[in-house]
Amino acid sequence: MRWITGRARAGRAVRAAVVVLAAATALVVGSSTASAGVPAWGSGGSGPAFDVPQSALDAALTCGPGTTDASRPVALFIAGTTLTPQENFSWNYFRAFTAAGRPFCSVELPNHAMSDIQVSAEYVVNAIRAVSQRSGRKVAIVGFSQGGMIGRWALKYWPDTRGDVGDYVGIDPSNHGTLDAYPACAAAGCAPAFFQQQSYSHFTTALNSGPETFAGIDYTTVYTPTDEVVVPNLPPAPSSALTTGAGRRENISTFDVCPGHVADHLSMGSFDALAYAVVIDALDHDGPAAPARIDRGVCLQPLQPGVDPATFPANLAGYLAGVGFQVATYPHVLAEPPLKPYARG
Repeated sequence: MRWITGRARAGRAVRAAVVVLAAATALVVGSSTASAGVPAWGSGGSGPAFDVPQSALDAALTCGPGTTDASRPVALFIAGTTLTPQENFSWNYFRAFTAAGRPFCSVELPNHAMSDIQVSAEYVVNAIRAVSQRSGRKVAIVGFSQGGMIGRWALKYWPDTRGDVGDYVGIDPSNHGTLDAYPACAAAGCAPAFFQQQSYSHFTTALNSGPETFAGIDYTTVYTPTDEVVVPNLPPAPSSALTTGAGRRENISTFDVCPGHVADHLSMGSFDALAYAVVIDALDHDGPAAPARIDRGVCLQPLQPGVDPATFPANLAGYLAGVGFQVATYPHVLAEPPLKPYARG
């Protein structure tokens, strides 16, 4: 009973903080008006040349022990909008993976993932190539929110990366954008990445033109129907879900495993035990995660592995404060960044 009460209190704290942030300008979202055209689907070759200097791309990648000539696939963590990997994962996933001896790397997107996602995607492309080469294995991408979506842009427009990725796991990914971004950007503009994650932005339209998944990659998306940031994340068409293409895929609602499981956006990417269990199931099995394999005991766990109950309140407060600071202070633009030439189609 103490666990349930603790989880409820933590959940209420997170939800209250997120509602305030969303009212102020909504997290992890954005873009301009709907694109009238459907950009061409990229195919063949290695993709466009980078605009970002190679030194900056390389400096953004951090890897832990066991990632060189690895004995198992290396997880590549990508944080959500407003966050760095340290802010997003150091007090939860990184601690759990270190304790379990799981190899992992992370890539830090520029400007707390608030600027042009097309530029940030170059960091992801470089990280995929580097981790695959370093480990001698296919990479397992694990991303939260924008971090769970951005790798799809990399795979779409840099086709060589498809051979370097074995698993793609998104936690509440903004795959089809969010309606929350429209009021967030309406009054005085917003961060470029917010504009681009609007449901009908040019960016979102380009991302989802053509197949959403690729053969040889196992795609797992885990999402909460009570998501207040990536909206709507409800049937019949949750924003996070991937439904087309040749990749093996599984879209898992928290309700599929734990009926009535109430989780908000930020908790899913930081301390939710069910989200963590789905990630681990995906990484430990051939194919995507399977709801039937998840131990239902996870439904009563207040915190995921790696989260220290003693430091949890302080870690959560810092996490929320960092999100709020970026939302409140990052410079606004008045329109979605134009699509790169390679994505115009």
